[in-house]
Amino acid sequence: MFEPVMLAAARAVLEANRAAGKMLVTAESCTGGLVAAALTEIAGSSDVFERGFVTYSNESKMEALGVSEDMIATFGAVSVATAWAMAQGALKHSQADIAVAVTGVAGPGGGSASKPVGMVVFARAQRGADPEVVVADTRQFGDLGRSEIRRQAALVALALLMPDACADSVP
Repeated sequence: MFEPVMLAAARAVLEANRAAGKMLVTAESCTGGLVAAALTEIAGSSDVFERGFVTYSNESKMEALGVSEDMIATFGAVSVATAWAMAQGALKHSQADIAVAVTGVAGPGGGSASKPVGMVVFARAQRGADPEVVVADTRQFGDLGRSEIRRQAALVALALLMPDACADSVP
């Protein structure tokens, strides 16, 4: 089901977090659960991967993760503010230590001049860290096609789930 590169990334994330004693949670929008699916493709992932939220609609971001309607109205679903709120909400609604959130425009439609197809925003949150210190990044993958944008986004999200990752260190 998954290409070798994706499986290798998922395996590395699980092994590193297992060694560090960390549990993971995902909050995914444009990737539609692809990150969670890659992690759970690896046997034994349940001792590291706690749960995943697929919050594709704005309503689900608000209901499942506690993202405020005002935040989405002000900044949009594809924004650092919303991604950060998604990551924080994933931690709040789980027992995990590390959360990654992904929201973006996979296309082929839905893009705009300010948020074009291929724009994806990531956030990483860690339990016990200062919630005022935002760890987030925006990537412009370009209009590579829906599947490739989602694949690239999932790989970045997996890299952000490494125990010592930060947005600046992810390729």
